Amino acid sequence: MAELNTVKVKVPATSANCGPGFDCLGLAVTVYNELEMTLLEENKLLIESTGEGAESIPTDDKNIVWKSARMVLERSGFGHKFKGAIIKMNNNVPMSRGLGSSAAAIVAGLVAANEIIGKPFNKQDLLKFATEIEGHPDNVAPALFGGFTVSVVDNKGAVQTFSFLPKLKLKMIVAVPDFQLSTRTARQVLPANVPLKDAIFNISRASMLIAALIQGKENFLSCAFDDALHQPYRKELVPGMNEVFDAAKKSDAIGVALSGAGPCLIAFSPMHKHIENNIATEMVQTFKQHGVQSSAMILDLDTKGATVLN
Repeated sequence: MAELNTVKVKVPATSANCGPGFDCLGLAVTVYNELEMTLLEENKLLIESTGEGAESIPTDDKNIVWKSARMVLERSGFGHKFKGAIIKMNNNVPMSRGLGSSAAAIVAGLVAANEIIGKPFNKQDLLKFATEIEGHPDNVAPALFGGFTVSVVDNKGAVQTFSFLPKLKLKMIVAVPDFQLSTRTARQVLPANVPLKDAIFNISRASMLIAALIQGKENFLSCAFDDALHQPYRKELVPGMNEVFDAAKKSDAIGVALSGAGPCLIAFSPMHKHIENNIATEMVQTFKQHGVQSSAMILDLDTKGATVLN
């Protein structure tokens, strides 16, 4: 049992799908939410938020950080001991933009509570809990493990995640539109069934993507980020999406994808080319031509995932 009931953690933003890896591929990037949690024996809950979306974050027992912490406490047998908490959040991950803000909150609550009670659960256990809460592992896995992740849910519901760091050093350029898009809305436009040729299209691209990243084969990535399962259906929700893709590729990005369910768009550039600023400028300007104000973040791959700071 930890001597102190307070812990600080930071959790990275994440981008799911990476184009063809719908609901199974993800990566962590270097923008973070920070959380300080103190568990209390009395039934009292105090929640403070600063930064992105602070005004819309619940401050009662509906708060996703607290709900996640409660799962750890209940399943470890500490629910009777710790009934309340003081939670302070500083959020840098944009909300409802496709950068895993909910996954970051879930993972932060799980990791913080687990740390305070002496770490009875390992990362695989926490991944299982996080997937139960989130519904799928594509964001929570990289938030926990860092790097690129490939996740599989077996026929018994168990989640397995393979985390790796690519040989090719990449810069991620994220264009962040000034509007939100809920995951629920983005899923509603997807068909229940897809043509066989589209399934084959995505299997080939996802396979090529992982192989090329692991081997560092930049020349095989030119079509590896393409998708036929979700992006064609979601493009109407993000004005100018295809044109922004084209602008990034004309600026020599090796790939572009819808980040998660959107509306953020993420471009990938080899670090050695030093072209990320030009790609960022072109993406923002192209969005503007289609009536969308946006900003750009130039990010690196996070290699550690959720980290305890004290």
